[in-house]
Amino acid sequence: MSKNRSPIRRITAVAAAAAASLVLAACGAADDGASAGHGGHPAPSASPSQPPSASSPAGQGQHNAADTAFAQGMIPHHRQAVEMADLAPSRAGSAEVKQLAEAIKKAQDPEIRTLSGWLTSWGEQVPAAGAADHSAHGAGGGMMTAEEMDGLGKASGRAFDTAFMELMIKHHEGAVAMAKTELADGAFPEAKTMAEAIISSQSAEIATMNGLLGKN
Repeated sequence: MSKNRSPIRRITAVAAAAAASLVLAACGAADDGASAGHGGHPAPSASPSQPPSASSPAGQGQHNAADTAFAQGMIPHHRQAVEMADLAPSRAGSAEVKQLAEAIKKAQDPEIRTLSGWLTSWGEQVPAAGAADHSAHGAGGGMMTAEEMDGLGKASGRAFDTAFMELMIKHHEGAVAMAKTELADGAFPEAKTMAEAIISSQSAEIATMNGLLGKN
């Protein structure tokens, strides 16, 4: 499976670039909305060391209901992906799957903080962490059921690798669909920038996982 190490490194680079762009987006949240296009990155207006969750308060008029739904839906979605990724270091059988899980966690942890900061600045509720995350989207959004998560947690080696990738592909497809809805219906520039980053990075990860599963 060593031939797949290069795609994994590319995925890690994509995730790192996406995370960096979100820090810039968060730092520019208080700027005039015209300073960031839907496909570009806002000019940095604060120290690069400022964490994503510490973004300046967003203007109340800069977001709409679709932006709120995107943030409130993506937070539990990302939390579950991170929970799945946390299983890999001790249960995965291949280095490729462990590297992929690490890349997923590094990309999505900062996005959770950024999304939570936006909701707080908008005066909207941040979804509470906990068991409700498993059913937040019902059977939709690519979310795993409690039974699927339990089964993944009991698997190891090659069985874990296969289950992890098959479930994560489904999970990523749900996130990409949610991000496309945000691009179509949202108004908040930084949220649309994040949606573009999610579509790019997670589509690439889906391709990598299909390759590792021999489905390409």
